[in-house]
Amino acid sequence: MNQEQVKNTLIQLDNNVEDFKVIFSGKTSKKVNGLYHPDKKEIIIHNKNFNDDNSLIYTAIHEFAHHIHITYSTIPVSNRSHTNEFWSIFHKLLFKAEELRLYKNIFETNEEFNNLTKEIKNSYLFKNAELMKNAGKLLIKAVELCEKYKVRFEDYVDRGLMLNRNTANTMVKLYTMDINPKLGYDNMKIVSRIKDKGERKKIENDFLEGKTQDMIKTEISSKNKSKDAINILKEEKTRLERTINRLNKKLETITQKINEIAASE
Repeated sequence: MNQEQVKNTLIQLDNNVEDFKVIFSGKTSKKVNGLYHPDKKEIIIHNKNFNDDNSLIYTAIHEFAHHIHITYSTIPVSNRSHTNEFWSIFHKLLFKAEELRLYKNIFETNEEFNNLTKEIKNSYLFKNAELMKNAGKLLIKAVELCEKYKVRFEDYVDRGLMLNRNTANTMVKLYTMDINPKLGYDNMKIVSRIKDKGERKKIENDFLEGKTQDMIKTEISSKNKSKDAINILKEEKTRLERTINRLNKKLETITQKINEIAASE
């Protein structure tokens, strides 16, 4: 692929971005495969690092994600460029590239990767998650015992189990909320933080459908920010309504006095 073909491929993933350049350095680099210059809006690719177009496109999409992250953001982007928001953008681009058959996901198409993934998930990740969930059931029993013998549950967690309190609370939530162990323990923890049952189920399904942690976290963060903004506006609306009511009452009093004075004359 040449520079123009790479740019055209990226535009297929998002054609509403600010214009940018794709430049092949014509060099190899031991440090990086590519980089993005935000001031020039240039994607630099060390094309001599690659033996196939698929790997080159992966790097191009990564740098394109930086371009989108920086140019779409309404506030200055953090100096830490690889944030959850960035990874969310990058992974969404990768999924779209896979759908359009512009990029091939080796983790899904390679038999060795497939077999290894199944073994890790089924023999370890899912089993660990199920064990942690079932341990939550036993911790509920521990709460009952602590109440029976008039001792603190936190003390039992600290000294009896030598377990982190937050971990213990999470394990109880996993059981009481009946979160699916097929998510894996880390993803179950994210779901357990969501109070609304319907929203919890949606996020759980998103994980099962293949959304990554960064995509989920960015989505949750965006909704929370939206809710915060709405709450702030509602509070301001209430404050203004109270002020208007107070001023209206004051206006009525003044008007009444004016009418009384005018009538006496």
